[in-house]
Amino acid sequence: MAMVGSAVGLGNIWRFPYMVGEHGGAAFIIVYLICCFIVSLPIFFAEAVIGKSTHKDTFGAIEELVPGSKVKNIGYLPILASFIILSFYSVVGGWSLDYLIRALAGGFNGRSIAEAKEIFAGVSSSPLENVSCMLVFLGVTALIVVAGVNKGIGRFSKYSIPVLFLMMVGMAIFSVRLPGAGKGVEYLLRPDFSKLNGKAVAAALGQSFFSLSLGVGTILTYASYMREEESILRTGWWTAIFDTIFAIIAGFAIMPAVFAAGIEPSAGPSLVFETLPVIFSKLGFLLPVIFFIAILIAALSSSISMLEVVVTWLVDQKKTSRGRASLVVFLCAAILGTLCALVPRVFGVCDFVSSNVLMMIGALVFAMIVGWKIPRERVMELIPSRFFYMLIRHVVPIMILAIAITNLL
Repeated sequence: MAMVGSAVGLGNIWRFPYMVGEHGGAAFIIVYLICCFIVSLPIFFAEAVIGKSTHKDTFGAIEELVPGSKVKNIGYLPILASFIILSFYSVVGGWSLDYLIRALAGGFNGRSIAEAKEIFAGVSSSPLENVSCMLVFLGVTALIVVAGVNKGIGRFSKYSIPVLFLMMVGMAIFSVRLPGAGKGVEYLLRPDFSKLNGKAVAAALGQSFFSLSLGVGTILTYASYMREEESILRTGWWTAIFDTIFAIIAGFAIMPAVFAAGIEPSAGPSLVFETLPVIFSKLGFLLPVIFFIAILIAALSSSISMLEVVVTWLVDQKKTSRGRASLVVFLCAAILGTLCALVPRVFGVCDFVSSNVLMMIGALVFAMIVGWKIPRERVMELIPSRFFYMLIRHVVPIMILAIAITNLL
C-alpha cells in the first residue's frame, strides 16, 4: 500500500485527466497502458531488485553494487531529485490544503469560472498564504515520516489509500450521472486514433513514467524494507494496476463533469484549481470538500515517499536519528519550497530539472545496473521473467533516452 501511495499522487488526479483531454481521450489511455507495460513496469522492477538485493538507501545500494567506481556518485542524483520534487510539490500540496479550507467555508458557492481563476491567481501570488500552506503540508509530511516506516508511512498508507479510492469511486458515480455527462463517458471510452501523433505518444510515455514515481529512488527505498519471501513481481503488478485503475477512475470523476458543464476537455492544468471547484460547488457542499480531501491525501502519499528517500540516506550514511534527519530535510525543503512559492521561475526550473534530467538519469542507471551489472541468476531469482529481464536490459535504456531527448526538445 505504501508503494501504491507513492505512485498514486497528484499526477493521477490532476495530470492524467487533462492529459487525456489534450490528446484525444481513449486512444491516449490505450497508448498509456502499453507504455506502462513495456517501459514503466520494468523500471519499477529494476528499482525494486536493487533495493531488495541490498536493503540499503539509494546511494548505499549503488555503492555496494558498483564498488570502487565513480559511478556510485550517481547515487546522489535520485536523492537530489526526491528533495527537489518534495520542495516544489509541497507548494502544490499547500494549494490543495488552501482549497480544502475554502471548500469547507463554502468559498466556491455561486462563483463563476472567471472568479475561480482570480481566486487561484490570488492564492498562488499571495506570499503569506502560499508559504504558510506549503509549510503546513511539509510539516505534516515530516511528522508521518518521523513516526517510522511501520507506524508512520505504513499506517498512513494502509488507511488513507482505501479511503482515497472510495472517495474517487463515489465521485465518479456521481459525475457520470450528471445531465450531459454521457459525452464525457463516451470521450473516455471511444478511441479516436486520428488524434494520436508523436507528441501524444511521448506524453503517454512520460505520464506512465512519472505516474509510478520512477527514477527518484522511492521504489528502491521502499523495496529495501521488503522481506525475502515478498514477491517483487506481485508487488509491482498490483502497484501498476492500482495506479492505472485510480487514474482512470479519476478521469471518470472529472471528465463527465467537465462535459456536463460545457467546458473544453483540453482545458489543461487549470482544470483542478480554476474549473472543477466551481463545477462541483454547483452540485452541493460535500462534493468539492471530498474532492480536495482526496487531492490532499494523494499529495501526502507521494510527498512522504520523497521525504523518506532523503531521510533513509541520512540515517544510513550519516548515522543520524530518524527524527533529526526528518527535521533537517524539513528545514532545507522549507527554504527551497519558499523560493518555489515566491518565485515562479524557481518552481519551473525545479520541475524541469527534476523531471527531465535527474529522474531520467536515475532510471537509466537503475536499468543499466540490473541489466548489466547484477548477475543474471540473482535478477531471475527476484523477478523470474525472461521477458521483463530482456526489457530491462535492452529496451528500457533506449526508451528512457527517447523520453529524455523528447522532453528536452
